[in-house]
Amino acid sequence: MLPKFVDAHHHLWELEAVHYPWLMAKGERRFFGDPTPIQKNYLPEDFLAESPRHRPVASVHIQVGAAEDQALRETEWLASLPDFPQAIVAFCDLAAPDVAEQLAVQQAFPRVRGVRQIVGRHIDEDRLHGSNTLLDSSAWVEGLRQLAAAGLSFDLQMIPNQMPAVLRALEQVPELPVALCHAGSPWDLSPTGLAGWKEGLTQLAALPNTVCKLSGLSMFKRDGTLDDLQPVVDSVLEVFTPARVMAGSNFPVDKLYHDYATVWDAYDRLTAGLNGAEKTAVFRDCAINFYRLSRVD
Repeated sequence: MLPKFVDAHHHLWELEAVHYPWLMAKGERRFFGDPTPIQKNYLPEDFLAESPRHRPVASVHIQVGAAEDQALRETEWLASLPDFPQAIVAFCDLAAPDVAEQLAVQQAFPRVRGVRQIVGRHIDEDRLHGSNTLLDSSAWVEGLRQLAAAGLSFDLQMIPNQMPAVLRALEQVPELPVALCHAGSPWDLSPTGLAGWKEGLTQLAALPNTVCKLSGLSMFKRDGTLDDLQPVVDSVLEVFTPARVMAGSNFPVDKLYHDYATVWDAYDRLTAGLNGAEKTAVFRDCAINFYRLSRVD
């Protein structure tokens, strides 16, 4: 049975309030597929109406590709929403010379808990956007240090072939709390691909302040049933243990492939081997502890 849950990874947007280039680019496919069906406002009432049977008790909003000069505007808009989200993970260019000032401005909003700056989406798209070059930047590592010094966390979105470079960077900032988004993006679900992904996952899990999200799984299994991802979920739970795993919907992006109830029912089945306390850890407590949310009993 699915316990009360925190949705630890979702998005909201209002196109009139904040400029999102990818939501305005018509006919451009992205690493997760064709965004056309979601290129419209997605507001708290839309999110909360996804499933009457599955209502999160709290949620964490993850920055979602606003234009870089709109990063603060995105946070301002989210902070103006009265109920959801309970926590905000904002954007900041951690390689920028004024990173400390950027973080201070973001941190002035009480619901801001951390930063996401994507280093890897998909190998093809990364070649176009160059986000993977951050991993070779000493300025970016210094930005991670500034993030840790500010008492904020880092949401890490990367792809498996980046794991060695990611490790080298994170080992220089061991005190930084890191949430690995989308289970480390296991795009290659072949036995060989999963073996390499799990090896990198194990190395990341050795960093004591790192947790892992079961999120965005529909991107890797776009047709059929999410139950086919049992090996992915089993590996995440084995490597990180339930105390260091949280779950998120990645809505509305994953709505391209599965509805909200389907995602959470699949999570329930995929974690059926856990006992009650372990399920509570995955679906509630890890997110509450990592993002410093109010307790929800």
